[in-house]
Amino acid sequence: MSNPGATAPAAKTLAETDLTSSPMKRLLSLDVVRGITIAFMIMVNNNGGSGSWRFMNHAQWNGLTATDLVFPTFVFVVGVSVVFAIEARLKRGAKRAELARHTVVRALVLVMLGIVVNSFPFFHLDHMRFYGVLQRIAVCYVVVALFYLFDPRAWTKWVALAALLVGYWVLVRWVPVPGLGVPGRDIPFMDMNCNLVSWIDQHLFPHHLYLYSPDFNTRDPEGLLSDLPAIGTALMGVLAGIWLRTGRGVYAKQRGLAAASAVSLVLGYLWSLEFTLNKNMWTSSFVLVAGGYSLLLLALCFWAIEVKGWRKGWTWPWLVFGSNAIVAYMISELLSSVLWVIAAGTGHGHPLSLEGFLAQHTVRHIGDPGWSAFAWSVLFTAACFLPVWVLWRKKIFVKI
Repeated sequence: MSNPGATAPAAKTLAETDLTSSPMKRLLSLDVVRGITIAFMIMVNNNGGSGSWRFMNHAQWNGLTATDLVFPTFVFVVGVSVVFAIEARLKRGAKRAELARHTVVRALVLVMLGIVVNSFPFFHLDHMRFYGVLQRIAVCYVVVALFYLFDPRAWTKWVALAALLVGYWVLVRWVPVPGLGVPGRDIPFMDMNCNLVSWIDQHLFPHHLYLYSPDFNTRDPEGLLSDLPAIGTALMGVLAGIWLRTGRGVYAKQRGLAAASAVSLVLGYLWSLEFTLNKNMWTSSFVLVAGGYSLLLLALCFWAIEVKGWRKGWTWPWLVFGSNAIVAYMISELLSSVLWVIAAGTGHGHPLSLEGFLAQHTVRHIGDPGWSAFAWSVLFTAACFLPVWVLWRKKIFVKI
């Protein structure tokens, strides 16, 4: 007979059970990070022009701004998502060979979409740019997805990450640039135009680079050789995904993300004293610093959503963007091109594009140029939000 006065052993609450549950199947916090990243990407790509604040622009060469962190964060998120997506499909009975075929096809589709984005609306074949944002995402995705699909062990990813970052530093620092010499001895180390990364692109795709004119053929920020450290960024995401799928409780997972962020930032900033932060060349130090900030953003969202349970309200716009991230990006790039090429009269004696016309009759009435530019970026991002919101309402999620 039980004693009413005695205290019965406390049963685990539902929340406590969740904190020590088996590996997570889906992370709402990851979806939110993806949405924040794509929204900010749209904003900085359409930042309102020359009056925009410094942090809304890329660093011209060496250095780092908030804008420089957007693209690597998306690549990082791709790496995390790969782990959850592959494990979910394997659990549903998919074969590895089937997943491998799907991975390759998806990467090819991303490459083609990237070429469309680069070339729209004129598609000039003579100077069509083959590199690009979606192309880099495709390369990183196909490499890390196939790597994880056939070898899900964490230690092999650590080895590959170290090899990529150290190997890239050796190539850029010590390998002679043909016809120019050794960086740091015959030519300046990290010169804007005279470096191994640019030299390869100039000879592989002459007249098809991002920075090109008839007499000017220098470099591309998404060039071939710098795909190596970009793959390292995706591998950092894979490692984070592996960590989040362990059986540890959410508190331990959140602390692990925060600790990894701190270590990555310290190592990256220390390495930048020798191999400077540079998004254009995607330097190894940049991989670690950008990866550290990506881990920090994920840790904060993980803490807010998975640990504290703050899921309502504030997450909604980011989930809408994140649910169709590639669609949102495509809409933003194509819309920007349309607004730029359509003529819409003159302003102060100069021809006006439709974008300039709309800005002149809306945000240009704001006196401060920084706030005016920021208002344009917000309005443009809101316009891109509407079609993905319609897709969200209809529960249409486009899977490339």
